[in-house]
Amino acid sequence: MTSAAPSSPESEAARHREKMQKRKAVQDQEVAGKQIEKGLLMVHTGPGKGKSTAAFGLALRTVGYGRRVVVVQFIKGAWDTGERRALDRFDDLVEFHALGEGFTWETQDRARDIAACQQAWAVAKEALSNPDVALVVLDELNIALRYDYLPLSEVLAAFAARPPGQHVVVTGRNAKPELIEAADLVTEMTLVKHHFKNGVRAQQGVEF
Repeated sequence: MTSAAPSSPESEAARHREKMQKRKAVQDQEVAGKQIEKGLLMVHTGPGKGKSTAAFGLALRTVGYGRRVVVVQFIKGAWDTGERRALDRFDDLVEFHALGEGFTWETQDRARDIAACQQAWAVAKEALSNPDVALVVLDELNIALRYDYLPLSEVLAAFAARPPGQHVVVTGRNAKPELIEAADLVTEMTLVKHHFKNGVRAQQGVEF
């Protein structure tokens, strides 16, 4: 029995080109079928790292097109973070409101936590009603909703009533099922491995 002749570089290249042409045709057809353009409600949740980081990536992308962004941070205090330093450079396009007082285990005062979240939500509602704002980042809102610091029905109603072209991204663990149902895009960050487990502390440029 004779073995098949080895493929030449030319035949391999031709097969690859044919395969990619077929794939491109499928991709082009799929893209052509997507005609809807609308403001998206996006949720970043799950136990893994990267929820807020991804949201700030969206903020940077939006600023890159000269469009306005409002960031409202729930729970988190007024930390000195790299993302705030970066976005403050675009103060003509970005409003950054760090209105939390720290995580709930730090304040240990439910009434104080609720008051801080209500203050942050008042700022968020103003942004959600402004058609000039292209993206609203509601960082750690999921935590405020998890602890019932804000009425979920009111939050969902504000999302539904926002300007049609406005994007919203909500971050934080344990997103409520109702929010997941209302969202257009939900991404769950899955924890596979974390350096904290090996005693590595939070570091500039990675955690803040």
